Amino acid sequence: MHYTSLKDFQKSGGATLTRGPVALIFVEDDVEVATTLRHHLQIGFATVIAFMPEKFDLPDDLDRLVHRIDYDATAENAVEEAVSRLAALATGQWMFYCYNAEYLFFPFCETRSIGELLAFHSEERRDAMLTYVIDLYSDDLSHHPDAVSLDRAHLDRSGYYALARKDAQRNYDPKDRQLDFYGGLRWRFEEHIPHARRKIDRIAIFRAKPGLALREDHTFSDEEYNTYACPWHHNITATICSFRTAKALKSNPGSTHEIPTFKWHNSAPFEWHSRQLLDLGLMEPGQWF
Repeated sequence: MHYTSLKDFQKSGGATLTRGPVALIFVEDDVEVATTLRHHLQIGFATVIAFMPEKFDLPDDLDRLVHRIDYDATAENAVEEAVSRLAALATGQWMFYCYNAEYLFFPFCETRSIGELLAFHSEERRDAMLTYVIDLYSDDLSHHPDAVSLDRAHLDRSGYYALARKDAQRNYDPKDRQLDFYGGLRWRFEEHIPHARRKIDRIAIFRAKPGLALREDHTFSDEEYNTYACPWHHNITATICSFRTAKALKSNPGSTHEIPTFKWHNSAPFEWHSRQLLDLGLMEPGQWF
């Protein structure tokens, strides 16, 4: 189904949100759009909605499977507005959002579906899940000048850390069960990244409800949604493997000529498998075995 705007979808496509879990894919450019959509269909999302410019084409098979909304995802606050507005329409439904050239991985995703993951997470009385955005990049920028290559994708196997998240409303004391996570290209090339955009944590999986608002820093207005675990034990976390930062660094005139390669001594080929991410400590299964 093709909708001409977000308002058009809200008016006539609300029933689409009754089939979940729902993936919201925000398309910023024409890089790996089809593979992003196919990946999230394959891991079990019942509904995939693509927010994308009208001028972009989709393969015929995806045109039949994906709900498409004409949308400029690069406009200021466009993603926050769309997520918040759809959350109000899909009360109780699990939702996920990401950008093109980003791929969700969760523990055991090769043999278990996103629906099974969220059923277990619901049983643990959780309404949101912390995801880490792990940067992917080609190891050969001479052949892949935009830094994107599925076959030659690499990631950083170390260099990740967390800091206490301070509460400006409470004398800058640490917030309960909230941390700011850093690492990857945003850490290694931080001189090219605005300070507010250096974090790699994103509350990308959440249960929709009225009044819930997504904020610019990828957290939500409900502070419990922003916690990494419940008070009793560790919970499942997931990973979004993303070419987005590498693309930005190579398309930005201020940084592209300063970066001849993203590869360093802690680079490793990405195996496109959850086991590698678990072994590197980039996500955890919690109590889900």
